[in-house]
Amino acid sequence: MNAQSIIRTKRDGGTLSREEIRFFLEGYVAQRIPEYQTAALVTAIFLRGMQPEELAEWTRAMLESGSRLDFSGLSQPKADKHSTGGVGDKVSIPLAPAVAACGVAVPMISGRGLGHTGGTLDKLESIPGFRTRLSEAELHQAIDATGVAFAAQTAQLVPADRLLYQLRDAIAMVESIPLIASSIMSKKLAEGLDALVLDVKYGSGAFITDPKAGRQLAETMLGIAQSMGLRASVFQTAMDRPLGRAVGHALEIAESMDCLGGGGPDDLRELVLLQGAEMLRLSGKAATREEGRARIADAIHSGRALGVFELVLRAQGGDPAVIRDRSRLPQAPAVDPLRATRSGVLGFADCRKVGYALIALGGGRAKIEDEIDPAVGIIWRAQAGETVRAGQLIAEIHHRQRGLEQCRALLEESLAIGDGQPQTPLVLAELSAQGTGFPT
Repeated sequence: MNAQSIIRTKRDGGTLSREEIRFFLEGYVAQRIPEYQTAALVTAIFLRGMQPEELAEWTRAMLESGSRLDFSGLSQPKADKHSTGGVGDKVSIPLAPAVAACGVAVPMISGRGLGHTGGTLDKLESIPGFRTRLSEAELHQAIDATGVAFAAQTAQLVPADRLLYQLRDAIAMVESIPLIASSIMSKKLAEGLDALVLDVKYGSGAFITDPKAGRQLAETMLGIAQSMGLRASVFQTAMDRPLGRAVGHALEIAESMDCLGGGGPDDLRELVLLQGAEMLRLSGKAATREEGRARIADAIHSGRALGVFELVLRAQGGDPAVIRDRSRLPQAPAVDPLRATRSGVLGFADCRKVGYALIALGGGRAKIEDEIDPAVGIIWRAQAGETVRAGQLIAEIHHRQRGLEQCRALLEESLAIGDGQPQTPLVLAELSAQGTGFPT
C-alpha cells in the first residue's frame, strides 16, 4: 500500500478501503505523506466524490486521528448544535444556555469567522476577558460548573480535520460535500455527544447558497450520524437575509442577551425555540418537540437561561456585568444612518454583501490571520418584507471611519427595494433519523 496507488484509485473513480483511508490519513497527520500528495487525493475526492460507506470510514479515521472528549461521567445527556453559518447567525449563543437550563450538557466546540460569515468564538471574545482557548481539563471544569462550554478545537482534537481544512482552503477545494460533511461531523463526534442538531443555511448569505446542494449536505451529514449511532436532526433555514437585526460581534452578543432575557428579534427567538426543543427531544428530556419548545420558553422567561449564561461568563473569564450594563461591551465611536433610496418592500438581492460590508469596517476576516474589531457592525432598523419609504432609516452603521464608504456601497448593493417577492420560509425543511421532511 502506498500513497500513489491510493490517489490513483480515487482519481479513477474507485472506492477507497478502510485500510487505505487509515493508511493515508495516519500518514498525513504523522507527516509521512507530504502535502502535495494529500492535495492530489483531496482534489480527486472533490472531483469524484465518495460512497456513503467510504465517507463513514473517512470520517471515522479523521475522528480517531487524535483525542476525543469523554463526558461519560456526567449524569445528564450531552447534545450540541452546528450551523453552516451566515450573516448575523448568533443562534448558538442563546441556545446553549437555554438547553443547559433544561438539564442537557452542551459541550460546544465552535469555530471562527472567515469571509462573509461570523464565528461564534469571535463573537464571545468581544465580551471583556472571555476565554475560548480551553484545555480539555478546563472544558470539563466548565461543563461541570455550568452545563455549557464554548471552546475552540484543541490541537489534540481531530488534528486530521484541522490540517485538511487548511489544505483545502489553500488549494480552493473547500466546496466539497463529502469533505465538508466529514469535517463538521468528525469534530462533533469527538465531543462524545448523545444528540446533535444541524442547521444548514440556504440563500445568498449562506456558504452553500443552493437549497438542493444544502439538502445533499444535510442528507450526507445525517448519513454519517446514523452510521456512527448518533441521534441527529437537520433543519434547512433561511440565510437570504440577515438573521436578527445585529451584524457585528459585540452587537450580536447584546442581541443574544436580549433573546435570553425574553426579547430580541422574532426569527432569532424562533430558531432558539425550535432547535432547542429538538435538542431536548433527541436527548430524552422532552417526549415531543412541543414539550421541548415549552421547556425552552420557560427557561428563558423564568430567567434560568440568562442565569446559566452568567455562570458561563464567570467560568470562562468573561465580565458578567455586561448582562446588565451593555456599555461594558466594545462600542464604536460613531454611528451613521443608512436610509432607503426609494419606497417599496425591503428585500436583499445579495445578503453575502452585508457580511462583506462588515469586513470593510474591520469587523471580519478576509484572511485567517486578520484582526477583528469587535465594536463595529450594522443594526437593521427595518427587516426583509417590511414596506419602507424613501429616506426612511433602515440601518445604523457602527464604525471608526475605516471603510465607511465601502461599507455603505456594499450595503446598497445588498438591498432590493421594490414591489416585493414572497418571503422565503425561515425553516424550509427538516430531516431526521425517522425520515425525510424535505419537499420533493
